[in-house]
Amino acid sequence: MNLSQLASSTGAPTTDHENVTHEFPNLIRVYKDGHVERLFGNETVPPGTDPRTNVQSKDVTINSDTGVSARLYLPPNTSPNQKLPLLIYIHGGAFCICTPFNPGYHIHMNNLSALANVAIVSVHYRLAPETPIPGCYDDSWESIQWAAKHVSGNGPEPWLNSHADFGRVFFAGDSAGANIAHNMAMRIADEVGPGGLTLNGIVLACPYFGGEEEDKLVKFLFPGYVGVDDSKIHCWKDPKLSGLGCKRVMIFVGGLDVLNERGRRYYEALKKSGWSGSVEIDETEGEDHCFHLFKPAGEKSVALVQKFVHFMKQT
Repeated sequence: MNLSQLASSTGAPTTDHENVTHEFPNLIRVYKDGHVERLFGNETVPPGTDPRTNVQSKDVTINSDTGVSARLYLPPNTSPNQKLPLLIYIHGGAFCICTPFNPGYHIHMNNLSALANVAIVSVHYRLAPETPIPGCYDDSWESIQWAAKHVSGNGPEPWLNSHADFGRVFFAGDSAGANIAHNMAMRIADEVGPGGLTLNGIVLACPYFGGEEEDKLVKFLFPGYVGVDDSKIHCWKDPKLSGLGCKRVMIFVGGLDVLNERGRRYYEALKKSGWSGSVEIDETEGEDHCFHLFKPAGEKSVALVQKFVHFMKQT
């Protein structure tokens, strides 16, 4: 099962339009003139004060040349100069659809910020195929570096200067975003990371990791993809996995999710890699891929968010 098969499993109609050169059902159509039509994840909501949680949010530009940006979240009743844990969140969408501005992500971030009392940077990276993979990794890394500019309290964003505790930082993401979050945790250990930023843990919700076969969608979106030995995609096979740059990992999988096995394979690989940290995995029975984003008020979705919050509150 690859990303395109996952997307098409809902039976979305396709088109035989003569100008379409590539189509991945439920995700994208690519036309001869290069135009990309996104078939899901186009709805957006503005930032502001959430009437349900009183969490504040606003959008900021990270790179005006590329359009990389973020939506920031600040929990209610935050005192001036009160330091809060910082969550850097990376959205999913098969590397080619969705944004942090979608209703599902906005609701999820408001919930996490309010319940965990954390500041959040929800990253808006450029999408493939217009910006081929590894652009999403590079944009996410640039966003982390941008956040780290505020360690001294002299960065461009007042919320982070005043409220981000860079000794308590978490990365998280869902689906392809979970893949990116893992890669960021590898990169922060492998490169000279942002000064003064301490990564406490990562949360991977319904993570996408490549399996035993090449992924056709990834092959289209990622010109440099080298197949099943590509450690960015098939992360569980990475010979450097023991170098993951944090000490705690939380993995959520859905019992009915076709990617369930991928999350479990990563869990087992991480345990056997020689990595010195602790990893947990939690399965929600009877639920499908990223159910918590599509049914945020559901009992099982609420339970997942509570476990996510508990993970970040642990010392």
